[in-house]
Amino acid sequence: MTGTALLALISLGTVGGAHALSRARWTWRTPRIGIALWQALGLCWGVATIGALLGLALLPYRSGVAGGLPGLYNDGAAKLDTLHMAALLGAMSLTGVLLVMLVFAVVRVVRARRRHRALLALVSRRDSAVPGTLVLDHPGAAAYCVPGVRSSKVVVSAGTLELLDTAELAAVLAHERAHARERHDLVLLPFASLRQVFPQLRLVGRCLDAVELLIEMAADDRARSGRSPRELATALLRFAAARPAAAPSGTLGVASRDDIPVMARVNRLLEPRPLPRATRLAATAAVPLVAGLPLLLIVLPH
Repeated sequence: MTGTALLALISLGTVGGAHALSRARWTWRTPRIGIALWQALGLCWGVATIGALLGLALLPYRSGVAGGLPGLYNDGAAKLDTLHMAALLGAMSLTGVLLVMLVFAVVRVVRARRRHRALLALVSRRDSAVPGTLVLDHPGAAAYCVPGVRSSKVVVSAGTLELLDTAELAAVLAHERAHARERHDLVLLPFASLRQVFPQLRLVGRCLDAVELLIEMAADDRARSGRSPRELATALLRFAAARPAAAPSGTLGVASRDDIPVMARVNRLLEPRPLPRATRLAATAAVPLVAGLPLLLIVLPH
């Protein structure tokens, strides 16, 4: 019973943690650790919530979650009353919905990318000024990455080539290649699928927005490596002023229409404020702790 209660408390705690983390600004100073914390928090919520429901369902076996499952299988749930059976069905339903929506999100993104790749094959061209990059003959500002398993495509518009100078364009291309190399699209998938499960919860939308911003900041950090951060900052400001269209579905763009995240990215590029070493170490240590605690409670007998 104690383990089940702890799992329920952890599940509720992750909701408060997500609310706090979505408003946190210190994560902007170390976006990769911030992303890892979001992933750990999401895993913690799922495992703790399902674990708490299973723990309640398996209370008659008095062996915890992992210890009670063999008993449930052996006696065909004969010991479960209505409350325990409802908890078991709740755990199974939540697990099923989360998995199905994740698969649905993957399939939807794969299809969108396949369609967009086919379209690019028809309308894009190569340009010696930007080797390894596809160019769209469109006057608007656009730069985005189409991630892929075997290869990723970086796409820019003719308008972007006119808008940016050589150094700014190189910084933007480095940003998009960072998205492709680090597979930031895979980081976003679980959060996007969670929004499909809970579309009415504004907290879930804020969580996805926070992760998206951290991903952009992480790519910014890669892009400014070996070059002046002012080049990327200027490119971001030019993009924001040009009011670029939203990146196609399934892709990752360099800038959005929202001025607030763009200015946050520009400010941290021009005035970087690294986290103190102690804070960075504490945040790093919190990642396995947050992710592993509910798993430990599920495995241990209680």
